Amino acid sequence: MGPDVVSPEALTEITLDLYAWAETFLTSLLRPWNAYQLFIALGIFVAAHVLAAIIKPRMHDWMRGLEGWPKWRMRALVVFHRRLRMVLFVVLIWLVIAVMREFTWPSRTYLLAIIADLSTAWLFIAFATRLIQNALMRSIVRYGAWIWVTLSITGLSDEAQSLLDSAAFTIGETRLSLWLVIQAIVILAALLTGARLISSTTAATIRRNEDISPSMQVLAIKFLQVLLFGTAFFMGLRLVGVDLTGLAVLSGAIGVGLGFGLQKVVSNLVSGIIILLDKSIKPGDVISLGDTFGWINSLGARYVSVVTRDGKEYLIPNEDLITGQVVNWSHSNEFVRLDIFFGTAYSDDPHKVREIAINAAKSVDRVLSFKAPVCHIVGFGDSSVDYILRFWIRDPTGGLTNIRGNVYLALWDAFQEHGISIPFPQREVKVLEGSQLATNSLPD
Repeated sequence: MGPDVVSPEALTEITLDLYAWAETFLTSLLRPWNAYQLFIALGIFVAAHVLAAIIKPRMHDWMRGLEGWPKWRMRALVVFHRRLRMVLFVVLIWLVIAVMREFTWPSRTYLLAIIADLSTAWLFIAFATRLIQNALMRSIVRYGAWIWVTLSITGLSDEAQSLLDSAAFTIGETRLSLWLVIQAIVILAALLTGARLISSTTAATIRRNEDISPSMQVLAIKFLQVLLFGTAFFMGLRLVGVDLTGLAVLSGAIGVGLGFGLQKVVSNLVSGIIILLDKSIKPGDVISLGDTFGWINSLGARYVSVVTRDGKEYLIPNEDLITGQVVNWSHSNEFVRLDIFFGTAYSDDPHKVREIAINAAKSVDRVLSFKAPVCHIVGFGDSSVDYILRFWIRDPTGGLTNIRGNVYLALWDAFQEHGISIPFPQREVKVLEGSQLATNSLPD
């Protein structure tokens, strides 16, 4: 790598041209009609400022009363409200130029026309860059476009380009200049912004399509994002003039190194694709993994977001869902069967107990009636007759512990109403005659 050879004479000539232009421009401002035009522009700015101060509060009150407007229209209105002074300035200055050209020579509106062109271009750039969501990228594109438009309108674009192109260095056979870097940033920013807009619009359309399963929606959106952003990146490099052959060799070498160093990351990425393809889990499913119970909030490229009933959000690596045992409570359908165990005294009629338990379960709101609860005897214990009560729900995201608790509470109320007793272990102790305990306990 070595510095690029730049002719000192060429650099000096460019600098002198810029100096001469600046001197000529400043001298022209001292001419009477040029000074008049500057004062007219200043007066128009003051008028736009006063009008904006009067209109803005009234427009703000009107905007607060709007209801039912689409979000994109409200955002456009907010941006228009914030740039109202510039909008008024552009409108007023073009009206003044039109009137002056009717009553005087065109040369007497030369500076006003330049100011009007600059103001219009700046206003258009300010509105257009609002489409860029990233604040840093938006600022870079906005200020870069303002500088380039200013140089183009004032006729300094060729000199500025030559000056930026002269600051360069070489890497092998590739010459990198400051002008090339700026071009690359602008082109890549524009292409990536376009890819982002297309991706967001298409993703919203895919999510609204109810014929596509949630897992396939996520897979389609991820694939589309990789395709669009990858195409935008390589197209930008190609437009700038970067040789992609050397880049392919470099990326291959980097890929081999990353393959060894990031095995877990690659494993999670591949596992995520497998999960999306086989539809084993999808957003909204209720799963249990170890001690974690919750519903899937989102599927990511590296992890799955699981939200529990207590509000905690667990980020579980995709590899764990592929290699570990996962209980999906809503995989094939939304119905979930729950079991609870209880016991009653031997003196209670088991037929009556079963009937009371089934009716108690049916009285709970979340228990399904068309999949009727059932109750069975499962054994004769030491102190009780043991039963199992089975019932169905269709909303596991509403919680499992709370529905079990509600059924137990309904059982308790029903047993109290019908005189059914719930026994507990009791022991009878008999003291044998002649034992030490019996001898010590005899009265004197």
